[in-house]
Amino acid sequence: MAKLINDDCLNAMKDIPDGSIDLVVTSPPYDNLRTYNGSLDWNFEIFQAIAKELYRVVKKGGVVVWVVGDATIKGSETGTSFKQALCFKEIGFNLYDTMIYKKINFAPYDPKCHRYYQEFEYMFVLTRGKPSVCNYIKEPCKNKGKGAGCYNRKVDGKLRNDRKEKNKNHVINEYKIKANIWSYTNHNKTGHPAPFPEKLAEDHIISWSNECDIILDPFMGSGTVGVACKNLNRDFIGIEKEKEYYKIATKRIKEVM
Repeated sequence: MAKLINDDCLNAMKDIPDGSIDLVVTSPPYDNLRTYNGSLDWNFEIFQAIAKELYRVVKKGGVVVWVVGDATIKGSETGTSFKQALCFKEIGFNLYDTMIYKKINFAPYDPKCHRYYQEFEYMFVLTRGKPSVCNYIKEPCKNKGKGAGCYNRKVDGKLRNDRKEKNKNHVINEYKIKANIWSYTNHNKTGHPAPFPEKLAEDHIISWSNECDIILDPFMGSGTVGVACKNLNRDFIGIEKEKEYYKIATKRIKEVM
C-alpha cells in the first residue's frame, strides 16, 4: 500500500490515527538553504507543531529518523539541528542515537569560505520508548576468529579487563553490528533540489521496521523513502505540498509498484 498526499504535512497528519505509524524516515528543510520553488514556509514554531504531531502518530516502540543539517550564516552554524533534537526530547522522544550521514561524493564549494568542507549531515534516531524493532545491519569483522577481549575503563579511569577473564575461550564473530557513521555516494538525480541516497532510506527501513509495517515521510520530496518502502515490502504514507515534487514522487513510486 502506498498513500501519497499533496498537502501541507501539518494539515495532512491530522487524518492519521494516533499511534498508527511504525517508522518515520524524513528530511525536513534545513533552515532556509533551499527555496523549494518558493513554497518554503518554515520556522521553529512550525517545526514544533510537526514534532508534536509525529509524537502523536508514532506507535510506542516506534522510531523517527530525522535527517538534518545546519545553515552557516556570517561564519556561524545555526545549530538548528541540535535545537530540534532537544525539542524532540522535551516532547517525549528518546534520542536513541545520533548518527552521521557521510557524503562520499560531496561537492566542494567556495574555497574562500575559510572553513573545512562540510561532508556530513546528522541522522537523529528518535524513539517512543525502547524501539520495538532493531534489525541491526552487520559488517565483516577484521579480527574474526581471534580471542575476544574488552578493555573498557571504570568510572575511576582504571582499565577493566573482567570481560576478557570471563570469555577466555570466546572468539570474535565473523560479523559485527555496523558503527553509526554511514557513508554513501548519492547518485539520486530526481529533479528535487535536496535528495538523499535511496540506500540511506533502505538501511534505516531495514533497521527499524519489519515487512508490512507502515512508514511515513511527511516531507516526501521526490519519493525516495516511498521507493525504498516498495522495494522492501513496507506500506508507505508520503506527504508533499509542492505540486511539482509530488508529481515526481508519484511517478517514481508507481514505477516500482
